[in-house]
Amino acid sequence: MDQLPLLLGAGAAVVLVAVLAVRLSTRVGLPSLLIYLAIGVALGESGLGIEFDDAALTQALGIAALVLILADGGLSTRWSTVRPALGLGVALSTVAVAVSIGVTGLALWALLGLDARIAFLWGAVLSSTDAAAVFSVLRNMGLGGRLVGSLELESGLNDAPVFLAVVLLSSTAALSWLDPLLVVYELVLGALIGIVLGRLGAAGLRRAALPATGLYPLATLAVCIVAYASAQLAHASGLLATYVAALVLGNSTLPHREGTRSFAEGLGWLAQIGLFVLLGLYVSPGRLGEALVPGLIAGAVLVFAARPLSVVAAAIGFRVPWREQVFLSWAGLRGAVPIVLALVPLTEGVPGAGRLVDVVFVLVVVLVLVQGTTLPLVARTLGLAGDSRVEQIEVDAAPLESLRADLLQMTVPEGSRLHGVYVRELRLPEGSGLSLVVRGGTSFTPQGESRIQEGDQLLVVTTETAREAAEERLRSVDRSGRLARWHGDTGGTPALRGSSRATPRPAPVRDDGPTVTGPRPPAPPAVERRPPPRRTGDGTDEGSVDDTASRPAGGAADEDSGAGTMGR
Repeated sequence: MDQLPLLLGAGAAVVLVAVLAVRLSTRVGLPSLLIYLAIGVALGESGLGIEFDDAALTQALGIAALVLILADGGLSTRWSTVRPALGLGVALSTVAVAVSIGVTGLALWALLGLDARIAFLWGAVLSSTDAAAVFSVLRNMGLGGRLVGSLELESGLNDAPVFLAVVLLSSTAALSWLDPLLVVYELVLGALIGIVLGRLGAAGLRRAALPATGLYPLATLAVCIVAYASAQLAHASGLLATYVAALVLGNSTLPHREGTRSFAEGLGWLAQIGLFVLLGLYVSPGRLGEALVPGLIAGAVLVFAARPLSVVAAAIGFRVPWREQVFLSWAGLRGAVPIVLALVPLTEGVPGAGRLVDVVFVLVVVLVLVQGTTLPLVARTLGLAGDSRVEQIEVDAAPLESLRADLLQMTVPEGSRLHGVYVRELRLPEGSGLSLVVRGGTSFTPQGESRIQEGDQLLVVTTETAREAAEERLRSVDRSGRLARWHGDTGGTPALRGSSRATPRPAPVRDDGPTVTGPRPPAPPAVERRPPPRRTGDGTDEGSVDDTASRPAGGAADEDSGAGTMGR
C-alpha cells in the first residue's frame, strides 16, 4: 500500500513526459513512438534498472492496447473517405499480406539460412502495418481521399489476418490445406459480428436517454470491447470485429458523437504511450547489437522487395497510378504491432523466438526513423500532397428526448466554404432549422439575410427523421459552397418536396424569419445554367434568382431556407 503513491506518481510522470514528447516530435519531425520506446528503454534494466521480462503479460497488455487503438481508428474513420478505397484497402489487407509473407519468408530463408517455417513466421510477423503509426502520420498530410482511405483500411484490417497467420505458424501442429479456409472463416465471422454489434449498439445508443453526456463515450467503447470478446469466444477474429464495430458506430448518427471520438482519441493515445513504453521496457538493449545485421537485412527485403510487390499485386484491377503505388509502397509503416506479434511465438516456446523479438525491435526503429520522417517529402516529390485541411465540418448532436428532436452543434472551420453563405442558402430539409449562431462570444438568432463566418458556432434543431439529411446538407455546403447541388454534391440529402433542387425567389424578409408568397415556380432544368424567365398572367417576367452571394440584402427567401421550418 505504501508503494501505491510512488507507482501512481511515476505513471503520471511517464504520461506527462510522453505527452510533451508529442509536441517535441512535431517540431523536429521525429515520430513520437520512437520517443515512447526510448522512455521505456530508459526505465528498463539498462537505465533505471527496472527488470521486466514477462512475455505473456506483455503480450496480453499489448493486445488490450491494440483493441483500444483499433477502436479509436474505427471511430475516427469516415465512411465517405474509405468507401472509394474499399476494394483497394481490402486487397492491401489480404492479397498484399499474403504476397508480403511469401516474399519475405523466401528471402529470409535464402539470406539468413532460417528454417522454412521459421522464415515464413518472420515474414508474417513483419508484414503487418501499424494502425497507430498510420493514423498519427497520414491525417495531416493533405493526401487524396483514396490514398488515405486505403492506408487507413489496410492498417485497421490487416492486423487480423496477420495475427491468425502468426498463430498458425507458431503452433507445433502440422499445417494443412484447411488452414487458409479457417483463416477466411474467422475473418468473415469476425466482420459479421462487428457489423451486427455495431448496428445494435448504434440503435441502442440512439434510443437511450442517458443522464450524463460522459456516459455515451463509455457505452460506445464498451460495445467495441464486447465485439472483440464475442468474436474471440466464437473463434473468430476479435481484432477485426473491434475495428468493424467501431467503424459502424463512428459513422452512425449517435448522440454526442464528436465527444465520443475525442474520448476514444485520448484513450488511443494513452494506449499507444503505454504500449510503446512497455515494449521498450521489455527489450534488453544489450542484445540488440546481435540483431542489427539481421534486422537491416529484413528491413531491406521489406522496403525494396516485399512491400512494392505486394502493392502491385493488390492494385491489380483498381487502376492505381504509378505515383500512388510508389507512395503506398513507401507508406507501409511498422510500429508496435510487429513487436506484439513477435511475442506470440515466444510465449508458445518456438525456438529462436527471443532473437525474433530483438530483430523486430531493431527493424521497427529503423523503418519508423527512415519512412516516418520522409513520408511528407515523398508525398511532395510525387505531387500527392495537397491542402492540409482535409477534415470536414464536425457535427455533434445532443438528443432532445421530449421533443423527439436533436440539437446539432458545429463550428465552422478555417477554409470552410460555409464562410459567406447566407442562412437562406443553407436550404436545410424540412424539420430542421438554424436556431442560434454564436460569434465572438455573443449569440444571436439568425435571419435569412444573416451570413455565416469562419469560427461561428452553429446550433441546428432537427427532428429525428431529418437529422441525417441535415448533417449531409451541412457537409455538402462545407465542401462545395452554396451551389453544392448545382455542382452535383448532394451530400446524400434527399430532394426537397419532389424537386431536384430548390430555387429561391423574391419574397419579403421580416424580423421573425423568411416568409413565402405566391405559388412555387417550376424547378429549373437539370443543367448548370440559369433558367429563362417565365411570363406571368399580368404580363410581367417572373425571374429566377441566381443562387450566389451577389444577391441584394433584401433578396430571396426560400420556403426551405436555412432559417428553418421547425415549428412552422
